[in-house]
Amino acid sequence: MSWQPPSESSEQKTLVKWAKMRSATIPELQMLISIPNGGKRDPITGAILKQEGTARGFPDMFLFVPRHPWHGLAIELKRQKGGRTSKYQKDWLDLLQTRGYRAFVAHGAWDAITIIEKYLSGDTA
Repeated sequence: MSWQPPSESSEQKTLVKWAKMRSATIPELQMLISIPNGGKRDPITGAILKQEGTARGFPDMFLFVPRHPWHGLAIELKRQKGGRTSKYQKDWLDLLQTRGYRAFVAHGAWDAITIIEKYLSGDTA
């Protein structure tokens, strides 16, 4: 049996666990939230969520912490290997970037952690 990379859900759980553990020393991590736009839903739930403003392709995670010159950090989280960014996701990342938010695709929890740590340190390039 060959090694399989963790699922996107597992990667996101790892990222959230890390953020909760580190929030005692990095309080800004309390402002990291998940945007639950994805997943399989029945048609009625999907219609309700769409009416409520769910946006196809919006990034998975958002850090509501400004770091000059950015208003906040958006992360589209993918598996370490095999995850692809959809057109809708690319469009959202581009739109956020042009509106003053830092936006990245992260491949796995540890990639996301590196992105967040650099962003919070002021390395916003």
